[in-house]
Order: sequence, then C-alpha cells, then structure tokens
Amino acid sequence: MDAAVESAHRGPVAHRIASGAGWSIEDVVCDLGPNDRPSDERFNRTTIAAVLTGTFECGTRSKKALLYPGSFLLGNGGSYFECGHDHGGGDHCVAFHFDTALFEEIASSAAGSAQFRFASPMLPSSSNFAWATVESALTAEGKGCTAAEELAISLADRVVRTLSGHNEGPLRPLPRERRRLLRALHYIAEHSEEPLTLDDLSSVACMSKFHFLRCFHALIGVTPHQFLLALRLRRAAMKLRTTSAPIAAIAFDTGFGDLSTFNERFSKVFGMNPRSLRAGKPTVAASLPDRRAI
Repeated sequence: MDAAVESAHRGPVAHRIASGAGWSIEDVVCDLGPNDRPSDERFNRTTIAAVLTGTFECGTRSKKALLYPGSFLLGNGGSYFECGHDHGGGDHCVAFHFDTALFEEIASSAAGSAQFRFASPMLPSSSNFAWATVESALTAEGKGCTAAEELAISLADRVVRTLSGHNEGPLRPLPRERRRLLRALHYIAEHSEEPLTLDDLSSVACMSKFHFLRCFHALIGVTPHQFLLALRLRRAAMKLRTTSAPIAAIAFDTGFGDLSTFNERFSKVFGMNPRSLRAGKPTVAASLPDRRAI
C-alpha cells in the first residue's frame, strides 16, 4: 500500500482505483475509532488525499492537523505520521500518489522549484478545491467525468501552486510545441475510437505528459480527455442521425466502453438521450457543449 502500513487487525484498507506511469489513485477506508490507538503510517510516495467522510487528527507528534470532509491530507514521500480518531469513528479518503520524478516536474512548474515539500499535513477546505472533492468521490464510485490521470495531475498542480504562492504568466506554447500539439490533435482525430491515454498522446507529441497536458490546455482551451470526449460525442450524434445502426453499436464504435456511460454523457452534453436525438427532436441550446470543446 502507498499511504498506509497494513495491519492484521483494524486500520486503513486501501483499494487501487486507477494507476499509470508515475501515479496511482486509491480508495482508502479506515475503521479506527476513539478507543483505538493512533495508527503509525508512512507515505511511500508523495500523497494528496481528499477526505470524503469522517474526522481525524494526522501529522507528526510535533505538528498535527485536524482533517475533515472537504480538506486534503498532504504527505511527503518517505515521511512518517500517525492518525488518531478521537473525534469519531472511521474515515473515507481518495488518495492520489505520485512518484518522485513526476511530482518534481509538477513542482518545478507550479512552485518554481523541484524541491518543494508540504510544510503542513493539511490543506483546508475551500471553494477552489470543491471540484476535486466531487471528482474524487465520483472516481471512487467509478463515475468520474474527468480522466483519472488528468484529475491527479491537475489536482497536484493546483495544490502546489496554491501552497507555494508561485505565479507565472500565461503559458504560450512555442512554435515547435504547437507543431507537436497539432500532431497529437491529428492523432486523436484518427484514433478517437481507441482507448487513448495521456502517455500515448504525450509520446506522439514528444513531450512529458505534464508539459503536454499544460500546453494542450493552453493552446486548445480544454484538456485532451475533454477534447476526445467531445469528438466522440459529435461523431456518435452524426451516426445517430445518418445511420440506422443500434445505439449500443454506435456507442462502442465511437470509443465508449459501456452503454450507460455513453447515455449519461450524451444526455449531459446534448440535453437529450440518444434515442431522442435520432428522432429529430430539437436540442436545448443551453445544454450544448462549449464551442472550445467541439
């Protein structure tokens, strides 16, 4: 386990949700209560954990913080800490873990230094991170709207940028970077029905995935996953209106892994379900996707 040392008795139990090169996401549930001794744990990798439910104290013996729903537990790779539940029983977190190389690259941009480390074990709840808490909960349930890797990297970037106070001007991709990004755009268009990962696309662009993600968003206005999702939905809508193929077949042919996910996202973007669009019912203008994502 990345965030916790497993116990033969009570304590935190982690289940991996998603992972990739340099990162992973775990659903962590702890059943300790006021009558249990604090659990001694170690962060094997840099960790940012969104607290979904429960309250607990966490940190070193000299520096502790109260964690609560909406706050974030922060841990530096290799550091030891303990968690106590004097205020109630159990908690539920979604933990994002980062290997040293990936986190240092994020920190170099977000904090201006690859040596950035968390000075406190807790980031308070704020409206700026409400999106991350919601997406974390949805990801734990298998209903996340954001690609897991994009969510992990974006969260780390925002947390480090917030804590460091480092500000930089708007990112403007260089001409050679624009050419590489356009190559990735063409690749997405030609392979949109395939399962494309951030590693795949950054390799096509010959960039690190963190730099690719930042440059792509700066140039296109949306993330690679958002661009891919919008492309798939537009192509599905065209097939619905111009062919008689079954809706399930169209969903799979355009790159969606299951019909329920396709129906949910299609309805969210077009304001109606696929069957209604096929029937030629007028769309709701307010529900159409942002033009930047089309």
